[in-house]
Formats: sequence, C-alpha cells, structure tokens
Amino acid sequence: MSEERREATRVTEHGPPLPISELDPALFPPSIGLSADEVARRHASGMGNVVPLKTSRSYKQIVHENVFNFINNVLFTLGALLLLLGKWLDALITVGVVALNTIVSLLQEIRAKILLDRIAILTRPKATVIRSGSEQELDPSEIVLGDLLVVHAGDQIVVDGTMVAGEHMEVDESLLTGESDTVPKHAGDALYSGSFVVTGGGRYVAVKVGAESLAVKLTLGAQAFRRVLTPLQRRVNFIIRSVLLLVLSFEILILIKALVFGVAFHETVRMSVVIVALVPNGLILAIALAYALGAIRMAGKGALAQQANAVESMSNVDVLCTDKTGTLTTNTIKLHAVHPIAVEEQRLTELLGVFVASASEGNRTSEALSETYRAAGLQTVDEVVFSSARKWSGLSFDADGVRGTYVLGAPEILEPALSDTDGYRHQLEEWVEHGLRVLLFAHHPEPRALNEARSGADQTPRLPRNLLALGLVCLSDELRPNVQETLNEFAAAGIQVKIISGDNPQTVASLARQAGISGVLEVVSGAEIERLDDHELGTIAESATVFGRVTPQQKERLVGALRDRGHYVAMIGDGVNDVISLKRADVAIAMQGGSQAARAVADLILLKDSFAALPWAFREGQRVFNGMQDILKIFMVRIFTKAALIGGVAAIGGFAFQPRQSSILSFFAAGIPAIALASFAKPGPGDHVSLMRRLGHFVVPAALLQALLGIALFTAYVIASPEPFITDHPGGTAEEVGITLYTAQTILTVFLVFCSLILIPLVVPPTPFFTGGSELRRDWRPTMLSVLLLFGFMAVALTSLGRLSFDLKLLDWRDFVICGTAALCWGFGTRWLWRAQILSRFLGVHPPSANGTAGDRD
Repeated sequence: MSEERREATRVTEHGPPLPISELDPALFPPSIGLSADEVARRHASGMGNVVPLKTSRSYKQIVHENVFNFINNVLFTLGALLLLLGKWLDALITVGVVALNTIVSLLQEIRAKILLDRIAILTRPKATVIRSGSEQELDPSEIVLGDLLVVHAGDQIVVDGTMVAGEHMEVDESLLTGESDTVPKHAGDALYSGSFVVTGGGRYVAVKVGAESLAVKLTLGAQAFRRVLTPLQRRVNFIIRSVLLLVLSFEILILIKALVFGVAFHETVRMSVVIVALVPNGLILAIALAYALGAIRMAGKGALAQQANAVESMSNVDVLCTDKTGTLTTNTIKLHAVHPIAVEEQRLTELLGVFVASASEGNRTSEALSETYRAAGLQTVDEVVFSSARKWSGLSFDADGVRGTYVLGAPEILEPALSDTDGYRHQLEEWVEHGLRVLLFAHHPEPRALNEARSGADQTPRLPRNLLALGLVCLSDELRPNVQETLNEFAAAGIQVKIISGDNPQTVASLARQAGISGVLEVVSGAEIERLDDHELGTIAESATVFGRVTPQQKERLVGALRDRGHYVAMIGDGVNDVISLKRADVAIAMQGGSQAARAVADLILLKDSFAALPWAFREGQRVFNGMQDILKIFMVRIFTKAALIGGVAAIGGFAFQPRQSSILSFFAAGIPAIALASFAKPGPGDHVSLMRRLGHFVVPAALLQALLGIALFTAYVIASPEPFITDHPGGTAEEVGITLYTAQTILTVFLVFCSLILIPLVVPPTPFFTGGSELRRDWRPTMLSVLLLFGFMAVALTSLGRLSFDLKLLDWRDFVICGTAALCWGFGTRWLWRAQILSRFLGVHPPSANGTAGDRD
C-alpha cells in the first residue's frame, strides 16, 4: 500500500491528523502538561480514556459459547417442542443433562478467567504522562483528553495524538495497516494508538481517547477476522463437521419415514433429540476447559497465555527461535573494556561520554557507557538514532573540541565507510572469540548531514564516507541462570534451538557454546542471508544453529522459511525489532520485561522474564494435547457406536434409544470422563503427525465390535421375548412402544454404559493388561473414576426415581449379568483386535508403532 493510499485510508476512516496550529490551547496546554485539578475536571466531564480492560474472553463470550452454541440451541428447541407436546419429563432430562455439563464447564472457565485476569494486568502497557511539569507512569485508563505523553523506543502509543516535540521518530504501524515498513514522524504528525515507537522518541498530545481512538475502533471490528487454529483444533473441527453431515443424513431419513409411514410428530421430535445428541458438543467444551486448566497451570509457573490455544500450540513446536540478548542473557549490559585506535584512551573515553550524553534517545549500550563515562550533553547538528535494522547510530557536532561527525555501530557495518581498517583486527577477533559484544567508534572531522532528505518529510539515514576508526568498545552480558539446563530440556524434548541475533555471528556462537549448545555450530551472517533465494534460505535455516548480524526483516524470513519447510516454529523476542518475526511465528513468546510492542503481539508472555519457565510451558502443552487425545477417543467411540446402532436397529424396524436414555449415556460415557481426563492428563511427547491414523486404529475396532454386540443383544431380547414386538410407535413409554422394545432399549443402554466404563482404563491403561490401543500410563485415577461412575449408574438403574428420570425398565439381576458379560467380552475382544492389528492388516496399511508414530502423515 502506498503512503498516499495509506494516509487516505486513515483520513476516511479515522479523520485527518490534527496539526499543531489547530490544537485548542485551552484543551492542550504547553509542555508542563495538565494540572491535577484539570485532570479531575476532564474525568468528570467524560474526557477520560475509558476502555474496558480486555485480558481474556469476556463473561458474555464464555456464556454464549458454552450455553448458546449451535448444538445446544437445537437441543433446547427440541426440548421446548417436547414440553409443548406434554412430554415434560423427556424435555426436562434432555435439557437438564446438557445444562449440567454446561454449568460445570462454565464454572471452570469463569474460575480460570478470574485467575488469568489478575495476572494479565501485570502485562498491561503503561503510559508516561507529564502533569504539572513532572513525569508520571500511569495506567492508560487514567489518561484524559489533552494529556501530554512521553514515548521512547519500544513504547506503545496508547491513545491517538499529535506529536508536539522530540527528535526524529520512526513508528511501526503494522498492527493497524498490515505494512511492516516503519513510518517517520515529526512535530505535527499524527500518532495512532496500537502503533509502536521503533527508534527515537518524543512527546505527543492525546487528541482522541476512549472509544474514539483508532485501536478501539479496530478492536470492535476484530470479530470479523479469522481466528488462527492449531492443528488439533482443525482436526476436531473436521470431526465435528463430519458428524454433522451424518446427523443431517439421519434427520432426512427420519423425516422421510415420518411422511411415508405417518409417524406421530412427537415421536419424530424424540428421535431427532437422540440423533442431534450424536454431535460432540461436549468436545468443544472439553477443549475450552483443557485450555483454561492449562493456562492456569502455566501462569502458576511463570507463563501467561494471552491466546487460549497457545497452551496446546506449545505441544506442536519443534523449532524454537530465540534472540541472544534478553533471552539467553540477562540483558544487563556492562562495559568490559575499550581499545583506542587513532586517539589516546583518555580522549576516546571523553568523546564516548559526550556522544552518549548528547543522544536524544538511549538504549542499553548507551546506559552502560554513561555509567562509566559521564559528560555533559551538547547541541547536535544532526542525529541518527540506533535501530536494529541499521545497526549504527550517529551524531554531528559543530562545537569546539568535538567538531565533526561521530558514529557508533557494528564493525562490519561501518568498515565499508572507513578510510583504513588496520590496527584493530586482532583485538576484535580476540574479544569476539570470548563471546563479548564489540562496537566500533569512528569519526569524520566535518559535521556531515546524517539524514538524506527525500520526498515529503521522509529522510533516509546515511553513513558518512572516509571515517576514521577511533576505538573499539567491548561490552559483556551475563548468561541467564540455569540457561544450560533449560537448553538441555529443549534438546530432550526434540526441540531444535535457533539463535538469531543482531550481534556478531562469532560472538553469538561463542555465547551459545557457553550456554551449553554442543557440537559443531554452523554459523550464518545476515550478509550471507541477503544473497540467498527462498529455497537456499530454507536449507540453511534447517541446518544452521546460529545467525548473526541479522536484521528484523531477515529474522522474519528465517521464521517463514522454517514454517515453509513444515516446522512448527516458536519465536522468543523482547524488542520492537522482533515484532514482525513474532507475528510470523506459529507461537509468539515475549518477555514481561521486554518492549510493549513484543508483549502486544505475543501468544505467551514469560512473567518475571523467566526463560526457565519455557520448558515447563512446552510440557504443559504436551499435557493438554495428550488429554485431548484421550478425550477424542472417548467421544469418537461413543459417536460411531451410537450411529451404527441407530442404523442397525432401524434396519430391523425399531429405534435404539429414548431421549432420556441417550442423555444418561452422554453423561456417564462422555461428559464426566472428558472433564476428568482433561484434569488427569500428564505431559509427555505426543505424535502430532499420525494423530488421525492412531485415532482410527483405536476407535474403529472398538466402535465396530461394540455396535455388533449391541445389535446382537437387542435382537436377542426381541426374539426371546414372549411379548409382541410393536414398531408402530418407535418411542415413548412402555405402554406406547411395547414391553419388548422398551426392554431391549434399556438393555442396550446398560450394555453401552458398561462398555464406556471399561473403555476408560483402556484409554488410560494403569497396567500392561489394559494396553493395546494406548500406551501404558500407570495412572490409576481414571480407573478409580470408572468404578465410581459404575456405582453411580447402578444407583440410577436400581432406584425407581432413577429409572423414571431416565426412562429405564426395571431389569432382572440376570439381565445385568448378561450386559456385564457382554461388555467384558467387548473389552477383551477389542484388546485382541488392537494387539493383533486386525484392522491394519485388513486395510493393508502400516499400524502405528508402540510409541505412537506411524510411517505416513495424516
């Protein structure tokens, strides 16, 4: 998008920027800012920046997604129809079981929201405001119209305003426009909320606050944007859509049967209730619950999930890209030494002191120098503020004693502009080999223009030619505590670590070795990357470990190249220069102490800058993924078994379930087990590639055998019963459907509940005896849950209130024995089918191996 088009878009959608000359002096006072009384008056007059704090999903969203989703709405509608037809108990139980599952999920999610909201406030951007002549750090909600705000490199523009003072500033507006190029700003230019200062800094006046600011308006329209789904979410969506097609097919057949055979309307509604219940609505709730529980556990270990699915995304990561400064190191930069080249050491230190004191914007390097070399700042003729893209900063002076142009930056960047490169090579290489950061300080005797004027207000920084090298500046940065143990955990989890830094490649490689990365490190520089096409870059990105002197754009290219090669990439960044690569990654991770820009685009924030919390976050992602695998097995076996039974029983002229029988089956076979398995899940490596094949290997034999035994039981009871088999009314009470069908439906329900309870230890085997479809877990909690659920179901089946509530017939003890025996036969038979790999042999495909891998992708 051109600058003209971009500005036209802003003017159309947001109104033109307000020039300084048009600002009302009564609303926007001079540099001292507003007084406390004036701030209070403007708050009272509705001129405050009142915007709801959005730290997670709102309560309205949670209620809407849990209660008023599509499937619930259909079931509620069918329940209302049953109520109108006088089938109040059917309506009550059908809707009641759905409501119970929904309430449990609601309570868990609301509890998670409360905890996460408390923690998320820690990462909310702050604003520096000048009031009554002094600077104050405030929450953005305390800003009022006309406040005078101060920003520096890395800060977020929190309200719309007009720049009134400051040197040259470059702003990243990519979150608003989608354009990654920085935009130069000068006095009188408009600044938009949601953008970030990349280089420079200055002051601006708040001219649009609250709902009038651009960021808020864009946020209100964010619902139209597509949410990025994880691989597991995409697979779950595929399963749900497939089941919806199946349900739609069944519903069409029911309508045809009702029209052809004259089935009563209330019977059609009752059958529809059973069929709609096939849709695994609880699966979506289980995913939300698993994410919420995972986010709470992550927060307890020092990692805040800003996106719910970031928890599960962590389990997919196989490549971790990280900067050196602020991630592997503490970002506590200290001056190590200086090496004079063309001047005496005393003169070199004097000039360095004046250089950093005169710069309009500082950074970690200038802070380290100013602590040692203190001097008074001087008026500059021109200035270029440091940026990670240029890798140098410069000042021009026209004062006695320091007249000339001075540049501080990366030696390899400044070398082409030097008149002589001899005299410092040996010292430079020695420091680099020890992992120290080295900068070159150079000089030109004349005060040259550092910014080349171009069209409009844009200026391009220009490095002067024929510079004289004055000296080397050596800086040190200590490694983070336990960084070696952390990197070892990544390696143990099969995660490749790529270190991408703006520092000298050899310096980064040396630090990587100190951090514990062993073996031969392939090192690549930004200059080499610039010469590579996309294919060559992909090859290098996979093979190399260290990338140095890399620009922000090259970081983005590296992340993109790894993703194009099929890797699931996590990127850690803490500076505004990392924003574009963070947005390109599958999982964006920021440090809490990093820039507001990095935190704003991150999926995950490491609280207290705890790099050691990251392996724990990966394990938590594995826990969520493993739990969802178990839940998928439970749901899919139930869905396919019920679907096969509905079709099979319909073939002999009956209907498999009553609505209330279907409800109790959903409660004991899926609802409670899903919630429990989400809580019981443990971390561990999971195979994401062949997930669907492994689910097929588990589900198809279990569901097919269960359906065949269920149809056999149903048919056997129909044949053996002395009562007539009435099929005219395939639903309702015993008097309406006949004793035989009513008994067979109850038998089928009891058999399926027994099978579902046996399925739980087969999904999470506590001992080798239960293995075959799943690997050994040695976790007895799911099995104990299965036993408790058995007692709960028997309490329902053996009490008159329970039978009345769920439309069950009183069975003889021999019927329970038959159902239990059939369920045990199903359990042993399914285990044999898994271990003998009957399905895989029949289909002629390679079965998943014992560790869950397979030869082919899904």
